[in-house]
Amino acid sequence: MPTKMIAGATVQVNEEGYMTNPAEWTKDIAIEMAKEEGLIELTPAHWNVIDFARQSAVQSGAAPTLRTITSNAGVTTKELFTLFPKGPAKKVARIAGLGKPEGCV
Repeated sequence: MPTKMIAGATVQVNEEGYMTNPAEWTKDIAIEMAKEEGLIELTPAHWNVIDFARQSAVQSGAAPTLRTITSNAGVTTKELFTLFPKGPAKKVARIAGLGKPEGCV
């Protein structure tokens, strides 16, 4: 399995760059992944969504879909697209150290 150096740590990733072992995730890795996604700073609103995604994945075993995030994380679809432009569910999953959400192309 491929690996990638992120924030000084070597982590396992798949061919699309999603981490394959959520236990390797740290907040420093999230900050670096966010920069790779074009997000210069993670605000408390970003962290709220990221934390929700990680908690949801622990319960369900998979990264949450856009609908799951907007229904349960206290953000509207418009707010989510503002926080994580152009593919928010995929960006949230990558930054949160989760696999690609089901249903995302």
